[in-house]
Formats: sequence, C-alpha cells, structure tokens
Amino acid sequence: MHAMRQRPVLSLAFMAVLGLVAGCSGDSTATPDGNAEELLVSAKATIDSADSAHFTITSADVPEGGTALVGGEGSAARPGQFVGSLDVSFGGTTATVEVISTDGTVYAKLPFASAYAVTDPAQFGFGDPGRFMDPEDGVSNLLVKATDARLTGTSRIGSEVVQKVEASIPGTVVRDLIVSADPTKPVDATFSIVEKSGELRRAVVTGPFFDKEVESTFTIVLDRYGEKVDIRAPSTG
Repeated sequence: MHAMRQRPVLSLAFMAVLGLVAGCSGDSTATPDGNAEELLVSAKATIDSADSAHFTITSADVPEGGTALVGGEGSAARPGQFVGSLDVSFGGTTATVEVISTDGTVYAKLPFASAYAVTDPAQFGFGDPGRFMDPEDGVSNLLVKATDARLTGTSRIGSEVVQKVEASIPGTVVRDLIVSADPTKPVDATFSIVEKSGELRRAVVTGPFFDKEVESTFTIVLDRYGEKVDIRAPSTG
C-alpha cells in the first residue's frame, strides 16, 4: 500500500505480493447472482487446489523514503517456493532484486551482484514470498478474512468476464501478507473473480501500507494457475 504513479512489480506477503495487469473494460452495474461470501470461499478453494500460480504486483501513491516493496513479478509453487523479481524502493530509488525462496530459505541477488546470497527479506520490506500459496496465511487467506463482502457487478479483464466483490480486510491480515503501517485500520479491497473458472484474477487493496497518513494501493494479478514451474535453490557466491 502524493501523486499517482504506477510501479511495475510480490509481497508476501508480502508480499505478498504484488506490470502485466490486464486492461479492464465493459463495466456493468448489474449485480450478479449468488452470494459474495460463497464466491470468495470458492475462489480461495480454487487457489488452494492449484499447484502454482503466476502473479504480478503494482503499487500506486507510495510515499518517498524508507525501504519497501513496491512491486514484483514471479511464480509461486507449493509447498513453499517462489522465483521472480521484486521491486524495492530504497529511500526513493527503486531497484529490482532477483529472489528465489525454497523450504523457508530466501535467496536474493542485488543489482550488479554476480550470485545469489541467503538473505533476510525483512531488510527489503517484505516477508518470505514462498508463503504466497500458503492456504493459512497466503493470498487466498485475504478472501476468507474479508468482511462486509458485497457483489458489485461484472466487468471484463482482457477477454474474461469477472464478477467483482468489494470488501474490507482487517489490517492485521494485510500486514502479515504484504505490509501495513497501521494494522488497526482495515483495508478496502476489490476482488475480480472469473465467472467460468472461479479463479481470482485481480485483487486491488487500498490502505495505509507505508505511512499511517497516506492511502496507497497494491494491485495483485494472478494467472497461469497450475503452470509447471521448476524452482530450485540457487548456487551462492
């Protein structure tokens, strides 16, 4: 989670997170049939049954200063693996960090580095991205921890028709997956779920991620569910 700006991205965390965001058009004010809570539970089950997923994260309205995850792109696989690149802001300067996570160990390769090194991801402002697919505290957990869920119509993301659900997520849940400067404040969320497949395609969350006084936004896009990915611990220098 100033002037609006988009930064290509995970958290988990996170995060999570967090570009390749598909265009959206053809919004409808019609309310789709069904129950919002049931739709979120079903979308969680779809994520939890997938062996892997690809995601991108972008952020907007990120205040200057500090060290924080502002974007990323990669693939996460069960039971706890990740490979991708995360965009980290260091005092206003953004750098892309190559990241691999396997079995609870996170490896990072900084710009201009010749090899990966074991790292504590907290120093870059995010948690272990290998937790992204974790059914207990990964991205799918946002769906069932959401409150005041309501269906708000249908729209298109690319060629897909999605049902939109607006909800509120407790700040503590978002903090554990992505980041929050004030976990006492709930976060506004809009989930877009594909009608045909039941896949969560996009989650847009807005809250005090970086500064208690600034509302920032993360957009997380998930696709390529179940794609075969080979993620292994890298050689370290």
